Amino acid sequence: MAKGKLFVISGPSGVGKGTICKRVLDADSNMRFSVSMTTRVPREGEVEGVDYFFVGKDEFEELLREGQLLEYNQFVENYYGTPRRAVMNWLDEGHDVLLEIDYHGAFQVRDAYPAAILIFIAPPSIEALRERILNRGTETEEVLERRLTQAMDDMSHADDYDYLVVNDDIKTAVWQVQQIMRIEKGKED
Repeated sequence: MAKGKLFVISGPSGVGKGTICKRVLDADSNMRFSVSMTTRVPREGEVEGVDYFFVGKDEFEELLREGQLLEYNQFVENYYGTPRRAVMNWLDEGHDVLLEIDYHGAFQVRDAYPAAILIFIAPPSIEALRERILNRGTETEEVLERRLTQAMDDMSHADDYDYLVVNDDIKTAVWQVQQIMRIEKGKED
């Protein structure tokens, strides 16, 4: 049985990564989505094993010491990371795996698993990204400005990815990501 492919999707907040990942997953029954682990408290409506695996800080740090995380990062007081075992098992079973993580995590994944395919999703412009975030209606001006500053930092790393997809139109962006995946699945390791 052929080993699966590991795909990593990154990009700034508000660019449509979640929508693209959902549509790709809905269209490919062989694709698995890796759920991240976190030490933060679940938010209302979040489901264990669907949104995140919620663990204590001690457990997370033990997994980290044991090399059981493919990548991790710490924001404020909380850790976030990708459990290695599930991803590797799926790949060994011939499933393709999709991760939606930031560029820090993407580069850690590439270091740990050089065969990973990194895809960066970019907005057509910073103005378009600003408009998308504003249309959510959930962000204060201060949060919006922080997100845009972070987006500029995220986009400064786009050249370090294997592929760049500009999400000017969601259907086209999904199609482009699917084409990238088809091409990569057709390559021999």
